[in-house]
Amino acid sequence: MASDTEPAELVEPDASDIGSGSPLGAGILKGAYDIPLTVTVVLGRTTMEVSQLLKLGRGAVVDLDGRLGDVVDIYVNNRLVARGELAVVDDSHLGVTMTEIIKGDQTV
Repeated sequence: MASDTEPAELVEPDASDIGSGSPLGAGILKGAYDIPLTVTVVLGRTTMEVSQLLKLGRGAVVDLDGRLGDVVDIYVNNRLVARGELAVVDDSHLGVTMTEIIKGDQTV
């Protein structure tokens, strides 16, 4: 018995996306490229009293519990999405190398 409905059409990525350095199927997502996201990398944490916080001035150093080589958490829009390691970029900037992608719903 034949059906009157046809199967849903699959959307294939543009051939120009393949091998261009963009992810496969990036042409489908071009409308989302301009959406701003907040990316936060947690280097460490500390606890201090309000009086200590109010005494901080320009150039003050806050001691965090993180250490060099520790894994850092990477959040996008307050959602934990990955973990990584700090990296030095151009001898004067810090960057992060993602080492693990987090699946699931873990928010701050």
